[in-house]
Amino acid sequence: MEGVRQRGKAEPGDKTMLDALLPAVEALQHACLQNTPLALALHESAEAARQGMEATKPLVARKGRASYLGERSAGHQDPGATSSYLILKAATETWSES
Repeated sequence: MEGVRQRGKAEPGDKTMLDALLPAVEALQHACLQNTPLALALHESAEAARQGMEATKPLVARKGRASYLGERSAGHQDPGATSSYLILKAATETWSES
């Protein structure tokens, strides 16, 4: 996540994939501190990513490709946040089965 942040010079609220990744990482860290079983920790992390992804809808993109749309990006879910969520969801489903 930190590498993504540095490379794109993005911060939470810029309407980027970080808006899904940051809550996912925070949820996973919290779950680990609580000794939550892995399957549940992954589920909580993916759920936090989903909520972060959905929270990008009202934002105006300030970084990334969507920033070219400016105000027109408001009202649309960020594609980077969406793809980040989908990757985490797929990983959760795969690793929870093992």
